[in-house]
Amino acid sequence: MLLTGTFHRAMDDKQRVTIPKELRAAWGDVKGGVFYVAPGTDGSLAIYDEPSFVRLADRLATASPTGRDVRAFGRLFYAQARRSEIDKQGRLRIPPELSQWAALESEMVLVGVGDHVEAWDTKKWNAYTTERSARYDELAESAFSNEQET
Repeated sequence: MLLTGTFHRAMDDKQRVTIPKELRAAWGDVKGGVFYVAPGTDGSLAIYDEPSFVRLADRLATASPTGRDVRAFGRLFYAQARRSEIDKQGRLRIPPELSQWAALESEMVLVGVGDHVEAWDTKKWNAYTTERSARYDELAESAFSNEQET
């Protein structure tokens, strides 16, 4: 289950967004499945299926509970994460408070990011990619530099 691709979508007046068929297929049989919508990074929302959300929770649980940032992140993340389900039409409801947090309007972008999907305001996503695309090679080198040290 590798989630990839960029998909432009519209959110309806009930805060629902249609998950593209390609992403639903990568997740497997998703109708009625449990998903979690949570604050992401860089102003996005993160959408996890239940197994990926549990793996993330397991990783966080292995971090030091005495670490101030670990405690603060856990509190903020879990307090805002919301359970949701994909309906028979392939739509996922974005909780209003999270939609507001990410400044999502009717036009948005869904981005497959390996084990989860990110939901971005279209203008924010365009600015993010424009700013970072010029540094693609540098980012790739940095992302893989730890592999060589191991």
